[in-house]
Amino acid sequence: MEFRHLRCFTVLAEELHFGRAAQRLAMTQPPLSLNIQQLETDVGARLFERNSRGVALTAAGQAFLPRAQALLEQAALAAREARDVGQGLAGQLQIGFAGTVLYRGLPQVLRDFATAHPKLRLALRELSSSEQLVELVHDRLDLGFVHTTRVPAGFSQILVSSQPFMACLPASHPMAKKRLGRKGLPLEALKGESFAIVMRAVSPDYHDRILAACADAGFEPALAFELRHWLSVVSVIAQDLGVGLVPAALQQAGLPGVVFLPLERPLAPYDTHCLWRTERTGHDGAAQGALGAFIDGVREVAAPLV
Repeated sequence: MEFRHLRCFTVLAEELHFGRAAQRLAMTQPPLSLNIQQLETDVGARLFERNSRGVALTAAGQAFLPRAQALLEQAALAAREARDVGQGLAGQLQIGFAGTVLYRGLPQVLRDFATAHPKLRLALRELSSSEQLVELVHDRLDLGFVHTTRVPAGFSQILVSSQPFMACLPASHPMAKKRLGRKGLPLEALKGESFAIVMRAVSPDYHDRILAACADAGFEPALAFELRHWLSVVSVIAQDLGVGLVPAALQQAGLPGVVFLPLERPLAPYDTHCLWRTERTGHDGAAQGALGAFIDGVREVAAPLV
């Protein structure tokens, strides 16, 4: 039994006229009759009564019609889904992200992408930049949002956002109540304070950058808390347990009990990159198409944010 037989059968069942059915099928009557005969042989029953008054479905034909229509609809649906996947319009992507991206860029990318590509499913995993690099290298992630410049060869990237570091102090801290004006807080004013900082294993670039900035200001910070997430750093500071230097986007977290102050001598900015393997092996064209569609969405959102 072939789908062309089913197509001929359903059209003839709708028209109940060989001439009109053949016209709809863009064929002549003889091949239409042959297709119906072959289908009846495969089914093992007559599907149509033919006489001088016209064409009518037999009881077997009436029973067969809804099943034939369902088979054709399923075949059409399967073809559409395969075509969408092949064109990058359907499928699933594994996306990694570091937590601060939730305050800078990622939500807008996800909203816009879901609207434009409703059949593409995104599975998101919060991971540190170091963890994402491992997953990307082993093809367990399709794409990541990382905060690192230590990118292996063979990867492409887009700068999604660039933001300053700010001093984060408890609201009760004496420096939090001073009017700094445009000058900003001198980093040396935090000498002797207990610092909360992200762990070096989680974010080596920015861990080292903060320590180097403190060294340039003439002191070595006392690291009271080394934490896995920037939001944890801010939470510790909100409990009056230390001070820290954090990306400006953390202000959007809205945690009470903290104050963010600009620095007199700015650190190098805190950059977010969208990262993916340039030549992804072991993936078919569908994955490549979906990935390309997502990257295009990131580019659209990233341009005005940087």
